[in-house]
Amino acid sequence: MGGPKALVELDGEPLVRRALRVLADGGCAPLVVVLGAASEEVRSRLPAGALPVVAPDWAEGMGASLRAGLQALDELDPRPDAAVVHLVDLPGVTAAAVARLAAQSAPEALVRAAYAGEPAHPVLIGRSHWAGVRSSAAGDAGARGYLAGHPDLSLLECGDLADPDDVDTPEQLARYRSG
Repeated sequence: MGGPKALVELDGEPLVRRALRVLADGGCAPLVVVLGAASEEVRSRLPAGALPVVAPDWAEGMGASLRAGLQALDELDPRPDAAVVHLVDLPGVTAAAVARLAAQSAPEALVRAAYAGEPAHPVLIGRSHWAGVRSSAAGDAGARGYLAGHPDLSLLECGDLADPDDVDTPEQLARYRSG
C-alpha cells in the first residue's frame, strides 16, 4: 500500500479515522487505538477522545497490537465489560455490524462476526477472556489460536450488514471508493 495502512486514505479519510468512526457510530466507547508503524504520524490524525496506545513490539505482528490494546483496556477505570476488536484494513465493516456485535457485550462474551457463516472480523472479546487472549496472541495470528475451537465462541451473522474483505492492495481499496 506504499506505507502504513492506518494512513491510507479512502474518500479523503485515513483508514484509522474511518475505523474509529465506525466503532463510535456502532456504540463503542472508549476508543483505544493501538499504534505501531509511523505511530506519531498516525497519532496526529486521531480524532479527539481516542486513546492511543503504542505497541513497542508492533513489528512482531497483530498479536503484539492485540496484547497492547487489551492490556490498556484492562488498566482503565472503570474497565469495560468487553472489547470490540476491529482492524483498519476492513473498510467494508459498518457501524451497524459493530452495533450488532457490541449488543452482545458482557464480561464472559466471546463473539465473532460471521459472513455467510464464515468467521471474520470484528470480534467481541469479553473481559474474562482478555488474559487468555493476551497470553496466546503471537505473530500475525492475533486471537485466532484462542478462538479456534473455544467452547464459549459464538458466531454472529453480519453478512446482511457488512463486507468482511480486507484491503491489501490499491486495487482492493478502489472497490470501496465512492463516486
